[in-house]
Amino acid sequence: MDLLHKFLNIVLPPLTFIALLLLMPTFGLLKFLFSLKRYKYMENVAGKVALITGASSGIGEHVAYEYASRGACLVLVARREDRLQAVADKARQIGSPKVIVVAADVSKFEDCKRFVEETVNHFGQLDHLVNNAGVTLIDLFEKVTRFSDFASIMDINFWGSVYSTHYAIPHLRKSKGKIVVISSTAALLASPRFSFYNASKAALISFFETLRTEFGPDIGITIVTPGLIESKMTKGEVLSQYAWVPVEATEVCAKAIVDSACSGDMYLTEPSWVKVWCWIKILCPEVFEWGAHSMYVNRPCTSKKNS
Repeated sequence: MDLLHKFLNIVLPPLTFIALLLLMPTFGLLKFLFSLKRYKYMENVAGKVALITGASSGIGEHVAYEYASRGACLVLVARREDRLQAVADKARQIGSPKVIVVAADVSKFEDCKRFVEETVNHFGQLDHLVNNAGVTLIDLFEKVTRFSDFASIMDINFWGSVYSTHYAIPHLRKSKGKIVVISSTAALLASPRFSFYNASKAALISFFETLRTEFGPDIGITIVTPGLIESKMTKGEVLSQYAWVPVEATEVCAKAIVDSACSGDMYLTEPSWVKVWCWIKILCPEVFEWGAHSMYVNRPCTSKKNS
């Protein structure tokens, strides 16, 4: 068995590389044709029902406006009901025919069950689930003294999406619906001071990639990895750490997210140029990690923000 592994270690990588080179033109052509097909047959969400968590501000709020502009019915979920009502009023003005708000905490599975049930009871269907709710707590790992302070990050960012999805699955199967998962490029780039946030967002990617293989074509899943997007999380102390990185307008990001979901994309990185950092990390991990450590580790910053 050891000889077999040694043989595969020597032979398989170059053979795979050669095969990929030979197949790359064909794969590129097929991908281009599929992208044209998705663009031509982009889903019309007018009259369909989109449930959005974390809809009181930031990306979630503007995703709601984007769905509203396309005539979708909305279910807006967050803990701040007063803020949700303001978002709902604006969504109606933009063009959503029906909007309901549900004050809920996604870290509680009973709340997730309740807002999915309220959605179906009110509209009779669920077509798009946008798992957006998220928080972060920023500090160096070695300075953590109370791990309980960080537990909410995984509870909201990861388990909140798990709970919501679990209760939504039967209804999304029925409608051949879609799930939109708001992860982060931080999950791919291991940004210093965001260890728990990064881990929660990386868990989302792995979990929903697995679900995609389980669901097959029954339910579409679009995994979104935004870069720095204008929100509460990219202001003040957080933004000062990355002041040299351009921040994208939330409206632009929201439009790209809904376009991608309606096109049936598997992945979206927004803005797309952020992928360059992922390539650098893969090709030159030592240089990438040295740069991240040098630029960010020695700057004091501790703050809790909603995403």
